[in-house]
Amino acid sequence: MTVAEAATGRSKAGTSPRAKGDASKMGDASKTGDAPKTGDAPEKGDASKAPATPKAEGGRLIVVSNRVGPLKDTGRAGGLAVALVDTLRRTGGLWFGWSGEVSEQGTFGPLKSEHSRNVRLATLDLSQNDHDEYYAGFANRMLWPLLHYRLDLADFDRRAEDGYRRVNERFAARLAPMVEPGDTLWVHDYHFFRLAEGLRAAGIENPIGFFLHVPFPGPDVLAALPHHDDLLRAMLAYDLVGFQTERDRDNFVRCAVEELGAKSLGDGVIEFAGRRTKAGAFPIGIDADAFADYAVSPEARINRKRMEKALVGRRQIIGVDRIDYSKGLNERFRAFERLLVDFPEHRSTVSLLQIAPPSRGELEAYSDMRRQLERVAGHVNGRFADIDWTPIRFLTRGLPRRALAGLYRSSHVGLVTPLRDGMNLVAKEFVAAQDPESPGVLILSRFAGAAEQLKEALIVNPYSTVGVAETLHKALAMPLDERQARWRALFERIREHDAHAFANDFLSTLAKVKG
Repeated sequence: MTVAEAATGRSKAGTSPRAKGDASKMGDASKTGDAPKTGDAPEKGDASKAPATPKAEGGRLIVVSNRVGPLKDTGRAGGLAVALVDTLRRTGGLWFGWSGEVSEQGTFGPLKSEHSRNVRLATLDLSQNDHDEYYAGFANRMLWPLLHYRLDLADFDRRAEDGYRRVNERFAARLAPMVEPGDTLWVHDYHFFRLAEGLRAAGIENPIGFFLHVPFPGPDVLAALPHHDDLLRAMLAYDLVGFQTERDRDNFVRCAVEELGAKSLGDGVIEFAGRRTKAGAFPIGIDADAFADYAVSPEARINRKRMEKALVGRRQIIGVDRIDYSKGLNERFRAFERLLVDFPEHRSTVSLLQIAPPSRGELEAYSDMRRQLERVAGHVNGRFADIDWTPIRFLTRGLPRRALAGLYRSSHVGLVTPLRDGMNLVAKEFVAAQDPESPGVLILSRFAGAAEQLKEALIVNPYSTVGVAETLHKALAMPLDERQARWRALFERIREHDAHAFANDFLSTLAKVKG
């Protein structure tokens, strides 16, 4: 079975059932397992002291991401993790990344390994210096704001850039001895823009694909990054570079052409320095059927009943986002306030529930953001609340996905209004969780990647508080037949373009490009 066939569960032997099991967001890997020797590039024997991963015919899939696993059901799965685990189990494979821990030895320390049937998790620690420069520095303070068009928040620091390059080289050096002939590598997100460059330098000629989960800006924004041309060259060491939207793909092609002098050959193919790389759009999905099942699970029913009891017949608007400046939470709170000002009939009849777990807690900017949001919510509540009604309920902790599904289902409106987002799977989860007999209405930012797919949502400009308030009023007043028609179209689309279709599309394209 090849990796591309495994993505859909098909091989020459027939069709495998699609797994609907749960897998977690990328969290800490296990601390168990043997370790390679320290040094710049461990020998193959050192890297494989743990039992070798069983390999399917046609090679394994090797997934690389900043955080990995776990492989077992935790109730907090993401759509990507479901698809990756499903494909990894079919091919046999390796999931490689950061352990989430900081140690004195860092990337020169033991390789932590965990096995689950034919899948191996392998992780490395970071040193404190690498964590500060690579992760907290270049990735979070420089790349994240730049990729979200927030140059005013980007902290351009040469030491952080050097740390990013160094950690990518170290991860490539530790991964290279574990790569076998026939393996396919799939690298995820902005933490590893430079990984393929290091792997190619180590002699790895296997197919290597890269998928960016966040937006990619055009040349005018990217050019603000010092040595952006060098970063672009490193990205062209991948065979396939995937993006969430056609806009992001086109931005990348423009950057390569305008900033490097690369040649565009059409259909996303770029030629530079005698090498060809294909850029493509691969909108990530969720397991829509599984999430719909979550919405009627016992845990979801319990949370839905609790919420309906608290609402006492009122309607609810829900938002679920990490506390991050890209999510537009301050603008969202202000738009809800404008709804209550401009449409007073909604006072005491509708509430906004915002679930916002903290993000990147080590960064002071995010702590400041939380305090600002608490002030805005307090201002709105102080202005409009009654003894039996709180306009905004602001929860700064995460919830299991089954619990969230129940809250989505009990909400009349899903408010997804990021200022800039790669895709935003909350929008798709909200749709999947709805009751077909009386579905809620999705309001979606035009700057979320999901807006390219989910045309039947009510599309808004999140910077316009008046416009969002008017759209909220429209959603709250929308008749049942229109809500049902919009929902049916949205649900069928997210079912067709689910997480498994995403993985299949990407890996099939990579196989064709390299083949």
